[in-house]
Amino acid sequence: MDKINIQFTLFSAFYSPLISTMSGGFLRAEGLDPAWSISPPGVSAIAALKDGSAHVVQSALSVGLASLNEGETPSAVHFAQVNEMDGFFLTGREPDPAFRWDKLEGAEVVMFKGGQPLAMFKYACHKAGIDFNKIRPICPGGAAEIDQAFRRGQGQYVQQQGPYPQQLRADGIGHIVAQIGKQIGPCGFSSLAATRDWLETDMARAFTRAYRKTRAYLNEAPAAEIAKAEKPYFPDVDETALAECISAYQQLGCWTPHVEITHAAYERTLDIFEYNGLLKQRYRYEQVCAAPPATS
Repeated sequence: MDKINIQFTLFSAFYSPLISTMSGGFLRAEGLDPAWSISPPGVSAIAALKDGSAHVVQSALSVGLASLNEGETPSAVHFAQVNEMDGFFLTGREPDPAFRWDKLEGAEVVMFKGGQPLAMFKYACHKAGIDFNKIRPICPGGAAEIDQAFRRGQGQYVQQQGPYPQQLRADGIGHIVAQIGKQIGPCGFSSLAATRDWLETDMARAFTRAYRKTRAYLNEAPAAEIAKAEKPYFPDVDETALAECISAYQQLGCWTPHVEITHAAYERTLDIFEYNGLLKQRYRYEQVCAAPPATS
């Protein structure tokens, strides 16, 4: 078996297309023995590609866009999608089947301070026709700090990826009221990145074969089956909550069967970052993305 090193920028069930390459045995079936890690807070996983400690990383198109804004050629290329929708949930203190986005105006929301999560949230508010500046943000740090802040009683709502919201519901602390992805629609939210040199290797082709099979599995297998296999990666999450999370993402449609980052998804991502004033210009697809390795 060849050792393949994988690094995540964020780790949640939202990234099941990459997690399940490991938990579902798809990488081992292709002769690859996976080791995985999470990038340190505030450090892009792209750094692990630069220093050679990772072969493939979970990242986002925005990382490549940021490099281009600085006048630099991105050191990595994004070759496959992970999620084609925003995967954040909004959770409130009480059940609210009649939730409207304008309820966020004037409310305290525990949320991410910057980066893509904030840019996407602002764009969702724009699409919902509400004024983001009327929201009272509470930004304690990363995903774990956000979860702890809401559990301690801060905020009326909280912005989180699964399975945090499902675990809040299981613990009787919160109730999901909205999914941000439904407000935005399809876009290039998260992706897999690697160096152009690595994409020419036999390992890259073996990885891509495993990844294609994993995406089919995620769309065909029952959520409970996927959750059972992934449970060792989420020791602090109830298996039922994990299954509920995976089912929600299956229904959202963020794990579309195709592997490629489509031009349409890329252009929508440009729309979102342009709206937020985070682009110096609309960069060409080929400056950020590449086709996945051919496996035939």
